[in-house]
Amino acid sequence: MLGPAKIYFIVFGLLTILGGIMGYVSKGSLPSIIAGSISGLALLAAAFLLPNNVVAGLVLAALVSVLLAGRFVPAFIKTGAIMPAGMMSVLSVIGAIMAIVAWMKR
Repeated sequence: MLGPAKIYFIVFGLLTILGGIMGYVSKGSLPSIIAGSISGLALLAAAFLLPNNVVAGLVLAALVSVLLAGRFVPAFIKTGAIMPAGMMSVLSVIGAIMAIVAWMKR
């Protein structure tokens, strides 16, 4: 399970960074690029900690996923906007579930 989790967190991290860049380019949002870059880099770090440091990698990935879900799920419920709130909500919830499942199967 660690292999698929690693791949997922790499893809999730890259998409998060890309989303921050898109937020900056389209709306001039400096918070988007900062938060997207920090979150994305943290997800990439979590992925690269796997499989050598499973505990740190999964805890970091779960923490970032839960924080992103806490930010984007309420926004999606409020606005119904698919981009970015809907996509990030889905990716974040899947990330949290992926971290939990990988933890249980480690």
